Amino acid sequence: MEGRYSLVEAVRARLGEEQGTLFKEAPYRVALCYPSPYHVGMSSLGYQTIYRELHAHPEVTAERVFLPEDVEAYRRTRTPLFTYESAAHVSGLPMLAFSVAYELELTGLFTMLELAGLPVLREERTAQHPLIIAGGPLTFSNPDPLEPFVDVLLQGEAEELVHTLMDAALSMDREALLEDLARRPGFLVPGRGGKRYFVAKAMDARLPARSQIITPHTELRSMFLIEPERGCSRGCHYCVMRRTTNGGMRTVPPERVLSLIPEHARRVGLVGAAVTDHPRIVELLRTLVDAGREVGVSSLRADRLTQELVDTLRRGGASNLTVAADGSSQRMRDLVDRKHSEEQILRAANFARTAGLKQLKVYNVVGLPLEEDADVDELIRFTAELSRIIPVALGVAPFVAKRNTPMDGAPFAGIREVDAKLDRLRRGLRGRAEVRPTSARWAWVEYMLAQCGPEAGLAALDAWKAGAGFAAFKRAFEARGCVPYLARRVEDGRRNPTVWPTVPQVAPLAANALLEGPLASADGAMRRRSVEH
Repeated sequence: MEGRYSLVEAVRARLGEEQGTLFKEAPYRVALCYPSPYHVGMSSLGYQTIYRELHAHPEVTAERVFLPEDVEAYRRTRTPLFTYESAAHVSGLPMLAFSVAYELELTGLFTMLELAGLPVLREERTAQHPLIIAGGPLTFSNPDPLEPFVDVLLQGEAEELVHTLMDAALSMDREALLEDLARRPGFLVPGRGGKRYFVAKAMDARLPARSQIITPHTELRSMFLIEPERGCSRGCHYCVMRRTTNGGMRTVPPERVLSLIPEHARRVGLVGAAVTDHPRIVELLRTLVDAGREVGVSSLRADRLTQELVDTLRRGGASNLTVAADGSSQRMRDLVDRKHSEEQILRAANFARTAGLKQLKVYNVVGLPLEEDADVDELIRFTAELSRIIPVALGVAPFVAKRNTPMDGAPFAGIREVDAKLDRLRRGLRGRAEVRPTSARWAWVEYMLAQCGPEAGLAALDAWKAGAGFAAFKRAFEARGCVPYLARRVEDGRRNPTVWPTVPQVAPLAANALLEGPLASADGAMRRRSVEH
C-alpha cells in the first residue's frame, strides 16, 4: 500500500504546482489520456485545448491521465491507472479519449489500457467496458493502425468534434452512439463505417489553440503556448501540414493572441506549422518582449528571418536559433519544394551571430528517394561553412513517408543505407559540428506504422507483448505480412512535378526485405516509374 500511496502523492505534488487546472462536477466524466509521460503530454497544445473544450461542455468534465514514467512501479504495486484530478480509477469512467501524436506512441496506448485493467483489443471488450476514443495529430496522416483498439476515431481538428461526441454520449446508448457517429463527417467507427482519411476543420472562431495549464514539469518549463496561426501555405512534399490540408494557413490577429495570454504567464511559446510566415509576427514578438516576457517560437523559416526578428528573440531570452533545411543539398530541397537556399540559411547564421546567440541548430533529413552520396557530401560542406560563422548542432532524421502527402508510398531508404549516410556525416563533420542523429531502426518502425494498415497495429501489439524492442517489431511485421501500400498521394501541384518512386504494388514482400532497403537501391527504371495518384 505504501507504494500506491507514493504514486498518488507524486501526482498530487504536480497538481499543486500547476496554474489553470480545471475541477468540475458533471454528469459525464472523460478520462483524457496521453500515451506518453506527463512532461510530454502537457507540452501538447492540442491535448490542452481538448481538455478545455471538454470542460466547456455544460454536462462534461475531463480528468487527465498519462503514461507513467515508471510503469513497472504501477505493475509491481498493482496500482490501477488513475486520473490526475480526482485519483479515480480510469476503468470506472465511461470514456477514455486518447490524443495520439505519432506512430510510436501506440505502445503507450497499450500500456495504459493494460494498467487500467481493460482489454487492449476492441473485439475483446463488451458494453460494460468504457468507450475507447482516439484522435490527435496522427489522424492527419495514417490512423489505420489504431483501428483494432478503439471504438471511435476522431479525424482531424477536434474542437467541434468533441462536442458532437459528448452530445451523442449523453443522449444515446452505446449501440446507437456508434451507429450515429459512423454517419457523421470526421468520425470513423471501425467495423461500422465512416469516411477514411477525412480531416475535419475547426471553425476559425475556435482559434487559437492555447494552453489551459502552466506547469514547471514540461518539455517547455512553465511556458504558456498559443498558436498565432494554424496550418501552412507552403507545399513541402514530405509534410502533412501543407497547403492542401484544411485550406492552408489561417492566421490569428496579434490583438486576439495577446488578449488570451494570462497576466501571470511570463514565458510564452508561439506554436504552429509556420509561425514566422504570419504577416505580423515581428509586431507580435516585439509587443511580448517589450512587456518583459520571455518568448519562444517554433518552426522558424530561414527565408522569413530578419535581423530585427532574431534580435527580438534574443531579447526574449533565446540563446540558440533553430532552423530547418530539410534536404541534404539544394537539389533535394528543390525536389521536395522546400523553398530555402543556402544563402538564406547562411544569412540566418549571420543574424544569430550578430544577435549574440550561442548556437545555430539546423534540422535536416537524409534518405529521401533519389538522394545520392554527392548530396550528403554537399550537406557536409555546407554545414562546415555554417560552423565557421557560429557553432552548429545538426539534427538529422531519416526520411519517413507519410500518408496524405505527395511522398505517400515512397520507400524507406533502408537501415544500412541510412546508417551509412549518418556515418558519412559524422566522419565528414568530426571536430567541426555536432551531429545529432535519430535512430535509423526506429525510423523504419515508424515508417511501417505510417505506411501500413490495421495489421501494423496488430503487429505493434505483438511486439509490445514481446518487450517492444526493435527485434520484436521486426518479427511482428513479418509475421503479420505488413507491406506498405499507396493509400492517398496528394498531387505535387507544380508545372513540372517531381515524380517520386513508390513501393511497387505487387505481391506482398517480407518485412525483412524492406528492412534491408532494396527499394532504395532500385535501378533507374524503378526510380522513373509512373506515380499512381
